Amino acid sequence: METYRLKIKDLKGIKEETDRLKSKGKKIVFTNGCFDILHPGHTRYLYAARRLGDYLVVAVNSDRSTRAIKGPSRPINSQEARTELLAALGFVDGVVIFDEEDPFKVIELLMPNILVKGGDWAEDEIIGSDVVKKGGGEVKRIPYILGHATTDIIKKIRAS
Repeated sequence: METYRLKIKDLKGIKEETDRLKSKGKKIVFTNGCFDILHPGHTRYLYAARRLGDYLVVAVNSDRSTRAIKGPSRPINSQEARTELLAALGFVDGVVIFDEEDPFKVIELLMPNILVKGGDWAEDEIIGSDVVKKGGGEVKRIPYILGHATTDIIKKIRAS
């Protein structure tokens, strides 16, 4: 097995890893999304998120939850493909799949030091922000990268 695939963990595994790192004073950064077709907007966003702390957890919507959010024609790539691509990125430290339509339960369990979302999200709309702040953590918004969106890529493919 490729060693980068070891970054893909179940919820229990990612909790154990983040707890171990927190006990050593490391800052855990958390973000989430579907990451259906990985593009430069995603990689720039994730790179910026990782620079905010010591360990970046990316929680990925399952195929079922992606369909519930994005519609019956999504995801384009399976949850296994999406998590493998994310794990292959050197600046992503841990990847976990979640089946709910929002990451609240995962955020509440992991209690990251820093919760990150894109600048297209208003801070009061970021799920889990209240829990993270109450626990002494921070919420950060990374500027949205124009010209890179999965929906636009899908439209371009379908038009050709």
